[in-house]
Amino acid sequence: MSHKLKIAGWISVGALAGALTTVSLQTVARGSLAPLPLEELQQLAAVFGMVKSDYVEPVDEKKLITDAISGMVASLDPHSQYFDKKSFKEFREGTSGRFVGVGIEISQEDGLVKVVSPIEGSPAFRAGLKPNDLITKIDDTVVKGLSLNDAVKKMRGEPNTKVMLTIFRKDENRTFPVTITREEIRTQSVRGKVIEPGYGWIRLSQFQERTVDDFAKKVEEIYKAEPNLKGMVLDLRNDPGGLLDAAVAISAAFLPENVTVVSTNGQLAESKFVYKAAPEFYQRRAGADPLRRLPAALKTVPLVVLVNEGSASASEIVAGALQDHRRGTILGSQTFGKGSVQTVRPLGPDTGLKLTTARYYTPSGKSIQAKGIVPDVMVDESEEGNIFSLLRTREADLDKHLASGQGNEIKDPMREKARDEARKKAEEDAKKPVVDRKVPEFGTDKDFQLVQALNQLKGRPVLVSKTQVVENKAEKKDN
Repeated sequence: MSHKLKIAGWISVGALAGALTTVSLQTVARGSLAPLPLEELQQLAAVFGMVKSDYVEPVDEKKLITDAISGMVASLDPHSQYFDKKSFKEFREGTSGRFVGVGIEISQEDGLVKVVSPIEGSPAFRAGLKPNDLITKIDDTVVKGLSLNDAVKKMRGEPNTKVMLTIFRKDENRTFPVTITREEIRTQSVRGKVIEPGYGWIRLSQFQERTVDDFAKKVEEIYKAEPNLKGMVLDLRNDPGGLLDAAVAISAAFLPENVTVVSTNGQLAESKFVYKAAPEFYQRRAGADPLRRLPAALKTVPLVVLVNEGSASASEIVAGALQDHRRGTILGSQTFGKGSVQTVRPLGPDTGLKLTTARYYTPSGKSIQAKGIVPDVMVDESEEGNIFSLLRTREADLDKHLASGQGNEIKDPMREKARDEARKKAEEDAKKPVVDRKVPEFGTDKDFQLVQALNQLKGRPVLVSKTQVVENKAEKKDN
């Protein structure tokens, strides 16, 4: 019986609201339960009874129970989580790449919501929204003062419902309302193009259900435009992860058939498994393997993989597999270090439990947990250095994070000092006009790391970082 049939579900590795996750969704019931500590459970019941009867005001029984479950699970590690109805729905939307909304990628600017890009074919795209448009009101709610998450929630809703956005278009110096009908949006997780004659660039922003198909189509487009490709850049920067089968498939696109991509190990029998570069390890349903139509040259084209501190989980699986098999050069900054597996089991029709059940390992047996992938070539995000990356949180920075299981972590005492310096630089940069801010622009001629990746492919000198250090590079072995 295949591993997929054993677990009767799917596996994902990814991030939700910045919490990086590796997930296996199981729909099978547990065959047996460990003996319950009756004395402690009686104490829990006693506390519940006291709170219900003695607290200063009436309490919601269901909320008490769910809060108790949430607290118990959250005390384990940063990635174990209880899903209520709302968060479970958001979790499933995040891994499917589908949601109901207007279809725009957004950021914040001066307290307003800025349109980074309308998703092609979406209601916002058809309504004529443009990059750099500012949203000042959502229906009757003024945007200034709202968090980005709150703004997103207000723009999302049920299919075929309407939302009115008030738009300020700076280049036309005018404000106008746009009424948009919400519909299901499919996000694009793959971008790519011939970056210059002979060289392709393909970027994955997340590993979703459609990523493998979209990746195959994009590779075909690149090879159609440039049949004699001399080199390829696989860009995994700021990719928080997603579906494990998609990560295995992307790895398999570049690797020889049947080599090991990643392995997992934990207490459960089904958590001890090796994933290989073969269709049975990444195809989620019957049908044609989308990788079969890829050009054979993709297996041997010179490859550089771009990573940074925001590359996590599924991204680290791909980077680790390609690095261990020496299939490409990993370039950039040390990755996030999310190397644990979470199993998500439904507790009912619309609630669930996400629990850490295993660690995953690169083909050579290295644990990435709390360490990450160390690039072959360390390159800063800009000529000025890693202005923003030091401010990013990595797995090892998270409270109660799981250890690697392969030795004690050694912290770099200079990291906090470097962070303080980076924070000051970022504050100074934020005061500058937008055009003068040194924010990396992925996929453009201003993308410093991409330029260095192309230099690597062409055999030209690469501007290697003079400041980056490898975290947890020295470890004491456990006895």
